[in-house]
Amino acid sequence: MIVEETLSYLRQGKIIAYATDTVWGIGGDATRPEVVQRIYALKKRADAKALIGLVGSKKQLENYVFPIPPEVEPYLSGDRPTTVIYSNPKGLAPNMLSAEQTVALRIPKHPFLEEVLQKFGKAIISTSANISGFPTPSNFAEIAPEILEGVDYIVPLDQEKESGKPSRIIKVEPNGSLTILRP
Repeated sequence: MIVEETLSYLRQGKIIAYATDTVWGIGGDATRPEVVQRIYALKKRADAKALIGLVGSKKQLENYVFPIPPEVEPYLSGDRPTTVIYSNPKGLAPNMLSAEQTVALRIPKHPFLEEVLQKFGKAIISTSANISGFPTPSNFAEIAPEILEGVDYIVPLDQEKESGKPSRIIKVEPNGSLTILRP
């Protein structure tokens, strides 16, 4: 029931607040520029700072990044949440990309999100549920009322759980090497 309700909001281009395998996030359809813009406005964040997206599988990732560099494979299948920055993405809202035309994508290891992403069939935005410049909330209770009032739906799962650490971030360089930006 919660999965279907969440999907209904995502399909309508609405913004949701939800727990991930790392921290509480806000997000929506990563292919719709108006959704991306609304999230930037809610976070009071400059749109020059790109957003992270979530995909449900390696196959879904290939809809936005192809080919997937072989150097990334161990990170995609590992247990640790890892966001990878790729060059030359396709199929995402242009305002989700960095000025360098890169995108940060992650495959979450969270049963609810895995199911939502598979059924939605598209990437969703995943940015921490805080106003830009303020600390990332460590649990649902720490999310600012302004954020909660600004979303269209709050997923009623994991609200008592402490958040994990933000994901590791690595970047695929033009020569294929990897740079660890956040260990």
